[in-house]
Amino acid sequence: MGRRLEHGPLAARVTRLNAAQRLIDELTRTVADFPAPGVRFKDLTPVLADGDGLAAVTDALAEVTDGADLIAGIDARGFLVGAAVATRLGVGMLAVRKGGKLPPPVRRCEYQLEYGSAVLEIPADGIDLAGRTVWIIDDVLATGGTLGAAGSLLDSAGANVAGAAVVLELPALGGRRAVAPMPVTALSVDPRD
Repeated sequence: MGRRLEHGPLAARVTRLNAAQRLIDELTRTVADFPAPGVRFKDLTPVLADGDGLAAVTDALAEVTDGADLIAGIDARGFLVGAAVATRLGVGMLAVRKGGKLPPPVRRCEYQLEYGSAVLEIPADGIDLAGRTVWIIDDVLATGGTLGAAGSLLDSAGANVAGAAVVLELPALGGRRAVAPMPVTALSVDPRD
């Protein structure tokens, strides 16, 4: 099992979570009609490119996922955040890849996106996931298709999926309901959705 973080008082934890939320809210940009007409894309690139933003997000997500044996970061921004969190926790990071990016054999799951469909894959061998406590990390929770597919893949490999942690949630798209009963923690919730 990975190294556990020492927790300070509750007030310090709340301060870290509030700092992350403030920076996410300030730095996230909205791009209209991307990647398809009618979609309001939430671009977290400015958050992750800002040293204070990345540190605040990493600290807050490490608090949430403390106790994980493994972090599963979803392609592509989940890789960035997941690797930072895994490093902070002293555990490994499994890349949950888009379809066709891994050599065979793979476990795969097709799922629906807000704007189409996609496939996620993980290695079918070479990594023993049986009984490991895994937290899934991604940038945005929208429809829940991506998190649900990642959870299904990890479950099929025998992992104990403790929950999912995301930087930003778009509640109007129903992602939390779609992945229930998987616990989900969002550092920020878009109030306009």
